[in-house]
Amino acid sequence: MSNKLKRVAFYTLGCKLNFSETSTIGRSLDPSRFIKVNFEDQADIYIINTCSVTEAADKKCRQAITKCIRKAPEAYIVVVGCYAQLKPQEVTSIPGVDLVLGINERFDIAAYIDRIESGQNNVIQSCKHPDSEGFSSAFSLGDRTRSFLKVQDGCDYLCSYCTIPKARGKSINQPVADCVSNAKEIAGYGIKEIVITGVNIGDFGKTTGENFFSLLKELIKVDGIERYRISSIEPNLLTDEIISLVNNENKLAPHFHIPLQSGNNKILGLMKRRYKRELFADRVNKIRHLMPDASIGADVIAGFPGESDNDFNDTLSFLEGLDLSYLHSFSFSARNNTPAADYPEQVDIETRHRRSKILQKLSEKKKLEFYRRCAGKSYKVLWENTNDRGLISGFTENYIKVVHYSEKDMQGNISRVKLREIDENGNFTIRM
Repeated sequence: MSNKLKRVAFYTLGCKLNFSETSTIGRSLDPSRFIKVNFEDQADIYIINTCSVTEAADKKCRQAITKCIRKAPEAYIVVVGCYAQLKPQEVTSIPGVDLVLGINERFDIAAYIDRIESGQNNVIQSCKHPDSEGFSSAFSLGDRTRSFLKVQDGCDYLCSYCTIPKARGKSINQPVADCVSNAKEIAGYGIKEIVITGVNIGDFGKTTGENFFSLLKELIKVDGIERYRISSIEPNLLTDEIISLVNNENKLAPHFHIPLQSGNNKILGLMKRRYKRELFADRVNKIRHLMPDASIGADVIAGFPGESDNDFNDTLSFLEGLDLSYLHSFSFSARNNTPAADYPEQVDIETRHRRSKILQKLSEKKKLEFYRRCAGKSYKVLWENTNDRGLISGFTENYIKVVHYSEKDMQGNISRVKLREIDENGNFTIRM
């Protein structure tokens, strides 16, 4: 490459945590040497931040990598993230990949690019175990409406199906004071909402002697940020005091995403989850008692090894009886080097997919019931995106998507609206 500005395009797969890290990687590149372009544009360097939570995620990563290589065979192809950390040999075997960096090295991309340009290596594979380094701060910018703020990384929970602890290491966090400092910086860009992210954010404080409740109490003091949203929190870490704080503080969105994974206690035991379904139900009922309009979602895995038809029907019945707002359902994906991959009584793929579809239909039913219950009520919407027909969309504090026709630019503004009716796409139209 010449000495002119190098065009860099980013592509992010997976969770909100990855988006926060991609944005931080982008800001770490010297603007006198690099210029960011859209992924659809022609670039000199493509940086792909990957996910490896399921086999489907791995497949999407490979597809994104090969797409870049076909589009720009002369460009540098850089692969980072969990897929790169867990399967570096698999990534480097793809012809055209120039650089593979693990969790520790991803924030030093420029130095590795320099090594490639100097001819030191064709493919660099540097994926030390993530526990060898400290916490890497990250938050996303570039969206006028919200930012993903990373407060925690890694996980000490050894669920039998999960590779994330292998990819990200043990639970670690930055101090509350540093999180607050990042929130103040985000507020300085005029961003209204922060989504608090991490691998297991309810575990926040293990490395600093603090806790997630104390973090929330300090974050809500930051001027300029009008709304905080908790990305996801384990049911056994969702304490009464956290629920009460969300109920009492307007800055904390009444939106809880709580991983369940199974509604059958036998399967939860095989998964090595740290709770039984009774605790999950107690958390949902506690929230619903205090916040009738709160959005409550859950993750559920369909077809885990050993899950019989009766076990699945038990989960289905349990979920039907809970006042949830939506479900994220996944077919079980056997991951290499996890106990569940070697469990007996593996459920066939067709049955996994069939059960997942049943859960998806239940999710649609629950979402519609939740939306209908909120019809006619007033909420605050943070406006986000406008399409080519002049329709702008956004989300209420309790995670209801609304659309509105507007001739003026409302992006980044918060308006109180009255929910009117649900359109054919399942979104609310509103009355200002």
